[in-house]
Amino acid sequence: MEEIERIVSGKKGKIDVTPIATIFRNEIKEEVTKGQMKPRIVAFLTTDDAGAIEYAKWTKIACNRDGIEFILKKIERLDLEDAIIDANNDDEVHGIMVYYPVFGGMLDAYLQDVVSPAKDVEGMSTTNRFNLYHNIRFLDEKQTKKCVIPCTPLAMVKIIDHLGIYDKSLPMGEHLKGKNVTIVNRSEIVGRPLAAMLANDGAFVYSVDISGVICFQAGKRQGTIKMTETTVTRDEAIQKSDILILGVPSPKFKIDESLIPEGAVVINFAGCLNVEESVESKTILVPTIGKVTIAMLERNLLRLYQNQMQSRSTSSSSSSAQIDQPQQ
Repeated sequence: MEEIERIVSGKKGKIDVTPIATIFRNEIKEEVTKGQMKPRIVAFLTTDDAGAIEYAKWTKIACNRDGIEFILKKIERLDLEDAIIDANNDDEVHGIMVYYPVFGGMLDAYLQDVVSPAKDVEGMSTTNRFNLYHNIRFLDEKQTKKCVIPCTPLAMVKIIDHLGIYDKSLPMGEHLKGKNVTIVNRSEIVGRPLAAMLANDGAFVYSVDISGVICFQAGKRQGTIKMTETTVTRDEAIQKSDILILGVPSPKFKIDESLIPEGAVVINFAGCLNVEESVESKTILVPTIGKVTIAMLERNLLRLYQNQMQSRSTSSSSSSAQIDQPQQ
Protein backbone atom coordinates (compact mmCIF):
# COMPACT_ATOMS: atom_id res chain seq x y z
CA MET A 1 0.00 0.00 0.00
CA GLU A 2 3.03 2.32 0.33
CA GLU A 3 3.22 2.87 -3.43
CA ILE A 4 -0.51 3.67 -3.56
CA GLU A 5 -0.13 6.16 -0.70
CA ARG A 6 2.79 7.82 -2.53
CA ILE A 7 0.76 8.21 -5.72
CA VAL A 8 -2.29 9.53 -3.89
CA SER A 9 -0.14 12.01 -1.98
CA GLY A 10 1.42 13.28 -5.22
CA LYS A 11 -1.96 13.25 -7.00
CA LYS A 12 -0.54 11.59 -10.10
CA GLY A 13 0.56 8.15 -11.24
CA LYS A 14 -0.81 4.71 -12.13
CA ILE A 15 -2.37 2.56 -9.42
CA ASP A 16 -1.98 -1.22 -9.32
CA VAL A 17 -4.99 -2.46 -7.31
CA THR A 18 -3.34 -5.77 -6.34
CA PRO A 19 -2.56 -4.63 -2.75
CA ILE A 20 -6.21 -3.59 -2.25
CA ALA A 21 -7.49 -6.93 -3.57
CA THR A 22 -4.99 -8.76 -1.37
CA ILE A 23 -6.34 -7.10 1.79
CA PHE A 24 -9.82 -8.45 1.09
CA ARG A 25 -8.67 -11.86 -0.14
CA ASN A 26 -6.55 -12.41 2.98
CA GLU A 27 -9.57 -11.57 5.15
CA ILE A 28 -11.73 -13.99 3.14
CA LYS A 29 -9.14 -16.77 3.28
CA GLU A 30 -8.83 -16.37 7.06
CA GLU A 31 -12.61 -16.39 7.50
CA VAL A 32 -13.02 -19.53 5.38
CA THR A 33 -10.25 -21.32 7.28
CA LYS A 34 -11.39 -20.32 10.78
CA GLY A 35 -15.03 -21.12 10.08
CA GLN A 36 -14.18 -24.41 8.35
CA MET A 37 -16.41 -23.25 5.51
CA LYS A 38 -16.84 -25.00 2.18
CA PRO A 39 -18.42 -22.31 0.00
CA ARG A 40 -19.19 -23.25 -3.60
CA ILE A 41 -20.06 -21.02 -6.55
CA VAL A 42 -21.42 -22.23 -9.89
CA ALA A 43 -20.91 -20.02 -12.93
CA PHE A 44 -22.76 -20.50 -16.22
CA LEU A 45 -21.24 -19.58 -19.58
CA THR A 46 -23.31 -19.82 -22.75
CA THR A 47 -20.93 -18.26 -25.30
CA ASP A 48 -17.41 -18.70 -26.65
CA ASP A 49 -16.49 -15.13 -25.73
CA ALA A 50 -12.73 -15.11 -25.15
CA GLY A 51 -12.93 -12.30 -22.58
CA ALA A 52 -15.49 -14.16 -20.46
CA ILE A 53 -13.51 -17.39 -20.66
CA GLU A 54 -10.32 -15.63 -19.57
CA TYR A 55 -12.10 -13.85 -16.71
CA ALA A 56 -13.63 -17.16 -15.59
CA LYS A 57 -10.17 -18.77 -15.60
CA TRP A 58 -8.65 -16.12 -13.33
CA THR A 59 -11.73 -16.13 -11.09
CA LYS A 60 -11.39 -19.88 -10.62
CA ILE A 61 -7.68 -19.58 -9.79
CA ALA A 62 -8.32 -16.85 -7.20
CA CYS A 63 -11.27 -18.66 -5.61
CA ASN A 64 -9.44 -21.97 -5.34
CA ARG A 65 -6.46 -20.26 -3.69
CA ASP A 66 -8.79 -18.72 -1.11
CA GLY A 67 -10.61 -21.94 -0.19
CA ILE A 68 -13.64 -21.40 -2.42
CA GLU A 69 -14.79 -23.99 -4.94
CA PHE A 70 -15.52 -22.39 -8.30
CA ILE A 71 -17.32 -24.53 -10.89
CA LEU A 72 -17.68 -23.26 -14.46
CA LYS A 73 -20.40 -24.89 -16.55
CA LYS A 74 -20.49 -24.29 -20.30
CA ILE A 75 -24.06 -24.90 -21.50
CA GLU A 76 -26.42 -23.99 -24.31
CA ARG A 77 -28.35 -20.81 -23.62
CA LEU A 78 -31.70 -22.56 -24.12
CA ASP A 79 -30.80 -24.88 -21.23
CA LEU A 80 -29.74 -22.06 -18.89
CA GLU A 81 -33.04 -21.52 -17.06
CA ASP A 82 -33.32 -25.20 -16.08
CA ALA A 83 -29.67 -25.21 -14.98
CA ILE A 84 -30.20 -22.15 -12.77
CA ILE A 85 -33.28 -23.74 -11.15
CA ASP A 86 -31.30 -26.91 -10.44
CA ALA A 87 -28.58 -24.83 -8.79
CA ASN A 88 -31.20 -22.91 -6.78
CA ASN A 89 -32.42 -26.23 -5.35
CA ASP A 90 -28.96 -27.66 -4.67
CA ASP A 91 -27.95 -27.14 -1.02
CA GLU A 92 -24.30 -27.69 -1.96
CA VAL A 93 -24.34 -24.59 -4.18
CA HIS A 94 -24.10 -21.30 -2.26
CA GLY A 95 -23.70 -18.80 -5.08
CA ILE A 96 -24.76 -18.58 -8.73
CA MET A 97 -23.41 -16.31 -11.45
CA VAL A 98 -24.13 -16.00 -15.16
CA TYR A 99 -21.88 -14.47 -17.80
CA TYR A 100 -24.09 -11.98 -19.64
CA PRO A 101 -25.23 -11.21 -22.26
CA VAL A 102 -27.07 -14.45 -22.96
CA PHE A 103 -30.02 -13.35 -25.12
CA GLY A 104 -29.86 -9.65 -24.35
CA GLY A 105 -32.64 -7.27 -23.32
CA MET A 106 -35.64 -8.38 -21.28
CA LEU A 107 -34.81 -12.08 -21.53
CA ASP A 108 -31.57 -11.50 -19.65
CA ALA A 109 -33.43 -9.41 -17.06
CA TYR A 110 -35.81 -12.34 -16.63
CA LEU A 111 -32.91 -14.77 -16.13
CA GLN A 112 -31.46 -12.51 -13.44
CA ASP A 113 -34.68 -13.06 -11.50
CA VAL A 114 -34.63 -16.82 -12.06
CA VAL A 115 -31.54 -16.85 -9.83
CA SER A 116 -32.68 -17.12 -6.21
CA PRO A 117 -31.88 -13.89 -4.27
CA ALA A 118 -30.42 -16.18 -1.60
CA LYS A 119 -27.76 -17.34 -4.12
CA ASP A 120 -27.46 -14.21 -6.27
CA VAL A 121 -23.73 -13.62 -5.83
CA GLU A 122 -23.77 -10.82 -8.43
CA GLY A 123 -26.55 -8.88 -6.69
CA MET A 124 -28.56 -8.52 -9.90
CA SER A 125 -31.97 -9.91 -8.88
CA THR A 126 -34.87 -7.48 -8.46
CA THR A 127 -34.78 -8.01 -4.69
CA ASN A 128 -31.10 -7.11 -4.42
CA ARG A 129 -31.37 -4.16 -6.81
CA PHE A 130 -34.36 -2.77 -4.91
CA ASN A 131 -32.38 -2.98 -1.68
CA LEU A 132 -29.41 -1.22 -3.27
CA TYR A 133 -31.46 1.65 -4.70
CA HIS A 134 -33.19 2.16 -1.33
CA ASN A 135 -29.93 1.80 0.64
CA ILE A 136 -31.29 -1.21 2.55
CA ARG A 137 -28.28 -2.92 4.14
CA PHE A 138 -29.91 -6.01 5.71
CA LEU A 139 -32.37 -8.68 4.56
CA ASP A 140 -33.98 -9.17 7.97
CA GLU A 141 -35.38 -6.97 10.74
CA LYS A 142 -32.81 -8.25 13.25
CA GLN A 143 -30.05 -7.05 10.88
CA THR A 144 -28.15 -10.32 10.94
CA LYS A 145 -28.22 -11.07 7.18
CA LYS A 146 -26.36 -8.54 5.06
CA CYS A 147 -27.49 -7.67 1.53
CA VAL A 148 -25.37 -8.41 -1.53
CA ILE A 149 -24.18 -5.59 -3.80
CA PRO A 150 -23.10 -5.98 -7.47
CA CYS A 151 -19.41 -6.92 -7.56
CA THR A 152 -18.02 -4.38 -10.05
CA PRO A 153 -19.68 -1.28 -8.54
CA LEU A 154 -18.71 -2.49 -5.07
CA ALA A 155 -15.11 -2.97 -6.21
CA MET A 156 -14.92 0.66 -7.35
CA VAL A 157 -16.40 1.94 -4.10
CA LYS A 158 -13.77 -0.04 -2.16
CA ILE A 159 -10.98 1.28 -4.40
CA ILE A 160 -12.13 4.87 -3.87
CA ASP A 161 -12.26 4.22 -0.14
CA HIS A 162 -8.74 2.75 -0.05
CA LEU A 163 -7.42 5.75 -2.00
CA GLY A 164 -8.48 7.85 0.99
CA ILE A 165 -11.16 9.79 -0.89
CA TYR A 166 -13.87 9.03 1.67
CA ASP A 167 -13.92 11.55 4.55
CA LYS A 168 -14.70 9.33 7.54
CA SER A 169 -14.88 12.37 9.85
CA LEU A 170 -18.25 13.21 8.27
CA PRO A 171 -21.51 11.44 9.22
CA MET A 172 -22.47 8.19 7.47
CA GLY A 173 -24.00 9.02 4.11
CA GLU A 174 -21.86 12.16 3.71
CA HIS A 175 -18.38 10.66 3.33
CA LEU A 176 -18.21 11.94 -0.28
CA LYS A 177 -19.92 15.27 0.42
CA GLY A 178 -18.64 17.98 -1.90
CA LYS A 179 -17.22 15.50 -4.43
CA ASN A 180 -18.29 15.56 -8.07
CA VAL A 181 -18.21 12.20 -9.86
CA THR A 182 -18.76 11.53 -13.55
CA ILE A 183 -19.55 7.98 -14.67
CA VAL A 184 -19.46 7.34 -18.42
CA ASN A 185 -21.71 4.26 -18.39
CA ARG A 186 -25.31 3.91 -17.21
CA SER A 187 -25.82 0.16 -17.62
CA GLU A 188 -28.07 -1.64 -15.14
CA ILE A 189 -25.19 -3.95 -14.28
CA VAL A 190 -22.55 -1.36 -13.39
CA GLY A 191 -23.10 2.32 -14.18
CA ARG A 192 -26.50 2.96 -12.62
CA PRO A 193 -25.92 0.94 -9.42
CA LEU A 194 -22.56 2.67 -8.96
CA ALA A 195 -24.13 6.12 -9.42
CA ALA A 196 -26.70 5.29 -6.74
CA MET A 197 -24.08 3.96 -4.33
CA LEU A 198 -21.85 7.02 -4.64
CA ALA A 199 -24.85 9.36 -4.35
CA ASN A 200 -25.88 7.49 -1.20
CA ASP A 201 -22.42 8.30 0.15
CA GLY A 202 -22.93 12.02 -0.47
CA ALA A 203 -21.41 12.59 -3.93
CA PHE A 204 -23.01 14.57 -6.74
CA VAL A 205 -22.93 12.19 -9.69
CA TYR A 206 -23.14 12.94 -13.41
CA SER A 207 -24.30 9.72 -15.09
CA VAL A 208 -23.46 9.70 -18.79
CA ASP A 209 -24.62 7.45 -21.61
CA ILE A 210 -25.34 7.82 -25.31
CA SER A 211 -28.67 9.56 -24.58
CA GLY A 212 -27.16 12.31 -22.44
CA VAL A 213 -26.44 13.22 -18.81
CA ILE A 214 -28.58 12.57 -15.71
CA CYS A 215 -27.65 13.75 -12.21
CA PHE A 216 -27.82 11.46 -9.17
CA GLN A 217 -27.80 12.72 -5.60
CA ALA A 218 -29.16 11.60 -2.25
CA GLY A 219 -32.94 12.12 -1.97
CA LYS A 220 -34.84 13.82 0.84
CA ARG A 221 -36.07 10.49 2.17
CA GLN A 222 -33.45 8.35 3.87
CA GLY A 223 -31.95 5.85 1.43
CA THR A 224 -33.61 7.24 -1.72
CA ILE A 225 -31.91 8.69 -4.78
CA LYS A 226 -32.96 11.88 -6.53
CA MET A 227 -32.45 11.87 -10.30
CA THR A 228 -32.62 15.12 -12.27
CA GLU A 229 -32.24 16.17 -15.89
CA THR A 230 -29.45 18.62 -16.68
CA THR A 231 -28.18 20.77 -19.52
CA VAL A 232 -24.59 19.99 -18.49
CA THR A 233 -22.79 18.18 -21.32
CA ARG A 234 -20.54 15.17 -20.94
CA ASP A 235 -17.41 17.26 -21.44
CA GLU A 236 -18.57 19.90 -18.95
CA ALA A 237 -19.29 17.19 -16.37
CA ILE A 238 -15.80 15.73 -16.84
CA GLN A 239 -14.23 19.16 -16.33
CA LYS A 240 -16.00 19.43 -12.94
CA SER A 241 -14.97 15.95 -11.77
CA ASP A 242 -13.00 14.95 -8.71
CA ILE A 243 -13.53 11.34 -9.80
CA LEU A 244 -13.99 10.16 -13.40
CA ILE A 245 -15.16 6.57 -13.97
CA LEU A 246 -15.01 5.12 -17.48
CA GLY A 247 -16.73 1.99 -18.79
CA VAL A 248 -17.26 2.12 -22.54
CA PRO A 249 -16.49 -1.29 -24.13
CA SER A 250 -14.89 0.08 -27.29
CA PRO A 251 -11.17 0.62 -28.00
CA LYS A 252 -12.13 3.52 -30.25
CA PHE A 253 -13.70 5.48 -27.40
CA LYS A 254 -11.24 7.85 -25.71
CA ILE A 255 -11.80 10.82 -23.42
CA ASP A 256 -9.76 13.90 -24.33
CA GLU A 257 -7.07 14.14 -21.65
CA SER A 258 -7.26 17.95 -21.65
CA LEU A 259 -10.81 17.79 -20.21
CA ILE A 260 -9.73 15.97 -17.05
CA PRO A 261 -8.76 18.16 -14.07
CA GLU A 262 -5.29 17.78 -12.60
CA GLY A 263 -5.25 15.57 -9.52
CA ALA A 264 -8.54 13.86 -10.38
CA VAL A 265 -9.00 10.13 -9.82
CA VAL A 266 -9.63 8.26 -13.10
CA ILE A 267 -10.97 4.70 -12.78
CA ASN A 268 -11.36 2.53 -15.88
CA PHE A 269 -13.50 -0.63 -15.73
CA ALA A 270 -13.96 -1.25 -19.45
CA GLY A 271 -12.03 -4.09 -21.04
CA CYS A 272 -10.09 -1.42 -22.95
CA LEU A 273 -8.64 1.85 -21.67
CA ASN A 274 -11.00 4.77 -22.38
CA VAL A 275 -8.26 7.37 -21.96
CA GLU A 276 -4.64 7.62 -23.05
CA GLU A 277 -2.27 6.15 -20.48
CA SER A 278 -0.31 9.43 -20.47
CA VAL A 279 -3.08 10.90 -18.30
CA GLU A 280 -1.23 9.40 -15.31
CA SER A 281 1.17 12.37 -15.56
CA LYS A 282 -1.58 14.64 -14.19
CA THR A 283 -4.11 12.33 -12.49
CA ILE A 284 -4.40 9.23 -10.33
CA LEU A 285 -5.12 6.53 -12.92
CA VAL A 286 -6.63 3.16 -12.04
CA PRO A 287 -6.51 1.38 -15.43
CA THR A 288 -8.04 -1.96 -14.35
CA ILE A 289 -10.11 -3.16 -11.39
CA GLY A 290 -10.57 -6.89 -12.14
CA LYS A 291 -8.64 -8.22 -9.12
CA VAL A 292 -10.78 -6.25 -6.68
CA THR A 293 -13.95 -7.30 -8.52
CA ILE A 294 -13.02 -10.96 -7.99
CA ALA A 295 -12.36 -10.25 -4.31
CA MET A 296 -15.83 -8.69 -4.03
CA LEU A 297 -17.33 -11.78 -5.70
CA GLU A 298 -15.71 -13.91 -3.01
CA ARG A 299 -16.91 -11.50 -0.31
CA ASN A 300 -20.47 -11.68 -1.61
CA LEU A 301 -20.30 -15.48 -1.68
CA LEU A 302 -19.29 -15.60 1.98
CA ARG A 303 -22.25 -13.41 2.88
CA LEU A 304 -24.61 -15.74 1.02
CA TYR A 305 -23.00 -18.80 2.59
CA GLN A 306 -23.37 -17.33 6.10
CA ASN A 307 -26.97 -16.28 5.42
CA GLN A 308 -27.84 -19.79 4.21
CA MET A 309 -26.16 -21.50 7.15
CA GLN A 310 -28.02 -19.22 9.54
CA SER A 311 -31.37 -19.92 7.84
CA ARG A 312 -30.77 -23.68 8.01
CA SER A 313 -29.78 -23.43 11.68
CA THR A 314 -32.91 -21.42 12.48
CA SER A 315 -35.08 -23.87 10.54
CA SER A 316 -33.48 -26.85 12.31
CA SER A 317 -33.99 -25.28 15.75
CA SER A 318 -37.60 -24.51 14.96
CA SER A 319 -38.23 -28.10 13.82
CA SER A 320 -36.58 -29.51 16.97
CA ALA A 321 -38.71 -27.27 19.18
CA GLN A 322 -41.87 -28.56 17.51
CA ILE A 323 -40.79 -32.19 17.96
CA ASP A 324 -39.90 -31.66 21.64
CA GLN A 325 -43.16 -29.88 22.43
CA PRO A 326 -45.27 -32.14 24.72
CA GLN A 327 -48.54 -33.42 23.36
CA GLN A 328 -51.67 -31.93 24.88
